Amino acid sequence: MRTASLTAAVAVAAALGGAAGACGEDSPGPAAAGPTPSEHDASAEEGGVDAEPPPDAGAEPDGGFVWELPAWFPRPVVPADNPMSAVKVELGRHLFYDTRLSLNRSQSCASCHEQKRAFTDGRAQSLGSTGEEHPRNAMALANVGYVSTLTWANPLLLTLEQQTVVPIFGDEPVELGMRNREGELLARLSAEARYQVLFPRAFPGDPAPVSVGNVVKAISAFERTLVSGNSPFDRFSHGGEADAISASAKRGHALFNSERLECFHCHNGFNLMDSTNYEGKSAPEVRFHNTGLYNVGGTGAYPAPNRGVMEITANGDDMGRFRAQSLRNVAVTAPYMHDGSVATLDEALDHYAAAGRTIAAGPNAGVGSQNPYKSSLVIGFELTPGERADVLAFLHALTDDEFLTAPRFASPWGQPCPLCE
Repeated sequence: MRTASLTAAVAVAAALGGAAGACGEDSPGPAAAGPTPSEHDASAEEGGVDAEPPPDAGAEPDGGFVWELPAWFPRPVVPADNPMSAVKVELGRHLFYDTRLSLNRSQSCASCHEQKRAFTDGRAQSLGSTGEEHPRNAMALANVGYVSTLTWANPLLLTLEQQTVVPIFGDEPVELGMRNREGELLARLSAEARYQVLFPRAFPGDPAPVSVGNVVKAISAFERTLVSGNSPFDRFSHGGEADAISASAKRGHALFNSERLECFHCHNGFNLMDSTNYEGKSAPEVRFHNTGLYNVGGTGAYPAPNRGVMEITANGDDMGRFRAQSLRNVAVTAPYMHDGSVATLDEALDHYAAAGRTIAAGPNAGVGSQNPYKSSLVIGFELTPGERADVLAFLHALTDDEFLTAPRFASPWGQPCPLCE
């Protein structure tokens, strides 16, 4: 039922000249070439946290647009039909923060993606504009332009343009609630003075620039600029600042990259995750993992409707497989996991130390470490109190305060807009 509903939402956007961005829940998209889900749970990854991208990285012009990137970051992949421009990004920022995108004008994309929380919302499960609780946790958007698959467990959604439509038009669950209200949405936007300037400038030559497709493209362009790469750990590892992180965090970094803990297999490279894509990469990495969060009744099951990639593929081996998240800004993105059922970083360490979570009683009771579908990378470990403190210090050193407060990512409403003049 939910799959059919969201497939319809994607079809609506395609018919209107757009595909879609990252504001919401898992949703099916058009079929794509690539590895089958059974291949996604790789046993290892090349390189650890310090792995370097190709040498063409840097803040260089890209089709007339100048990226604000750390010198050691590659450029995100940009679709040929949605080139970057400063005015398009500014339009996307306005739309991202505009409550006119919800039917009852109560929510915008930013309602579930708050800058101060690295564009999450601090809830275990997000609420839609009608108050409906969603089955999953809002995902962080830091460096979302480098992610090879969008949402928690959909191997078919490969671009921001494919996914943006779902939160706007999907209805299982209802997020912004605009399904079958495309005309109303466009009328609202057309009446705004800033949009009367921004849309034509962002899409020159388009005889009808205020369109669903262009809304999708502009939001996606803005989201590609949400780059985080100036944490204390970045300044230590790439900025030459030896004292940017504490001695405890340095020890935690070594533990994180050790075969004893195995963290680096799923959280590696410049974005601290194993599903990445960027300009010049030979092929995007697409991986999902079952970490033993559940083992309902000892059967390996996860509670519906959060059964991972299996919801898309109907392949039993995909039960409980979800995408590993980037650990950038992880200290401000609690609660954790796809359903927000792990409240703190301490609890997350407990889960992985035990090689899976044990739920003693209730409908979801089971020993996660014995889940038959669990990744072979989740093997468990022991930490002394001091080592635990060191790992936590390292994770806290991944917080990029500049990203959490940068005006260029904040709401533009009520602020001057030179590009709107």
